[in-house]
Amino acid sequence: MNHPNLVESMLKPEFYPHRPDTVELIQTHISFIFIAGDLVYKVKKAVDFGFLDFTTLEKRKYYCDEEVLLNRRFAPDVYNNVVGIIENKEGSLLLGSGGTIIEYAVEMKKIPEERMLYRLMEAGKVTEDDVKRVGKYLAHAYGNIPSDEKARTFGTFDVISTNVIENFDQTRKYAGSPVSEKAFNAIESWSRSFMDENSALFDIRIGQGHIKDCHGDLHLQHICIEDDAISIFDCIEFNERFRFGDVASDVAFLSMDFDFNGRNDLGDIFVNTYIDESSDTALHDVLRFYKVYRAMVRAKVTSFMLDDGGLDDVSRHEAFQKAKRYYDLAYEYVTHED
Repeated sequence: MNHPNLVESMLKPEFYPHRPDTVELIQTHISFIFIAGDLVYKVKKAVDFGFLDFTTLEKRKYYCDEEVLLNRRFAPDVYNNVVGIIENKEGSLLLGSGGTIIEYAVEMKKIPEERMLYRLMEAGKVTEDDVKRVGKYLAHAYGNIPSDEKARTFGTFDVISTNVIENFDQTRKYAGSPVSEKAFNAIESWSRSFMDENSALFDIRIGQGHIKDCHGDLHLQHICIEDDAISIFDCIEFNERFRFGDVASDVAFLSMDFDFNGRNDLGDIFVNTYIDESSDTALHDVLRFYKVYRAMVRAKVTSFMLDDGGLDDVSRHEAFQKAKRYYDLAYEYVTHED
């Protein structure tokens, strides 16, 4: 478990050498995130969800190192380093050295919230030029990532089908509500048929070098657009199966997120810019397949919230409606005629 005084200590400005005026805590199911002035410190919770395991200090240190290393590929100026949290002789917790290390944190520069892509979308301020910049940036970032022997194993039909079928197995209980059985069956049938009829296509993608150590969670909330920089952060470090795969799957994720937010036009511009910059013209052959897959991933994650007994009625209704929209989008993809 994490140190019992960790959160209380990290909420105090004097915990930090740079003495921020205030400290704000944001929690996810796997992290404590402390916003301390112009720096952010992310501590992994001592949890085990099966698909990730942070239960020992050694594991948390390893995945902190992985988080910095992997995310520097997409946001080199955001991820500073991994820092130790110590307990001194008086029993106080401090950031730095000179005592017993009881925890580790990823230190990051604070990203301007108002320049996050999802915030710009909410404000109606995303331009075609913004989207083209993201497409070009990602094409170059992925172009610098090799498609090595390890990566290629994640592009096989068996691995892809395992990931896709797992989604349906884990969401089947929601057929009826928030997704109709008709829609659920149609999405699953289309996905299975695509895989069965296009198994050779996956081999072609492997041969063309498109299977890589990717981002894995590429959506609007993980992209920041500033005047002189683009930062893409928070890639999946804790599970290789969720990160390795066809670059088209990452591209489809962001394209799907534009669709989900009612801006199909921006999604198309992003995809076309990426293809032009990367010369991956065959990406179109698998784009809809991966958009369906990504919509179902988001539907699954949102549906899981409905099983949380601690969720209040308002939050449960919001989760239900959001999950339904993801299922509806996946159904639209499989019933849409080109």
